[in-house]
Amino acid sequence: MEHQKAVRSKEEIREEFLTDKTESYLIKLDDTYIGMLEYMRKNPKDGYFWLGFLLIHGDYQGYSFGTQAYLHLEEQVREMGVAAIRLAVLVKNESGRRFWERLGFTYYDTTVSNHGNEVYCLEKQLL
Repeated sequence: MEHQKAVRSKEEIREEFLTDKTESYLIKLDDTYIGMLEYMRKNPKDGYFWLGFLLIHGDYQGYSFGTQAYLHLEEQVREMGVAAIRLAVLVKNESGRRFWERLGFTYYDTTVSNHGNEVYCLEKQLL
């Protein structure tokens, strides 16, 4: 469930993912799409690189695919000369927060997302 909805319409998906503000990529294992990630190179609110989300299908979780996808992205971001990556994780998503903390992210704030959910803001310094 995302944004308190079990299913989203094609129009809602188009509006959120096909924008000029973010870049979205599918994660593929062999011939199967197993996930997706989205980021914003420079958030207009704070000027930081923001990882919007990293999603791995439930059948493929626990096999390090999310970690591998993130580390690949981090390598590319470092090559761009980006100093830090920021992201937000739902307060109620403890496993998500632990995942990001294992990858070196640290807490810096609690706020409310654009969708009205309380989130922890995390950051990882790269340079």
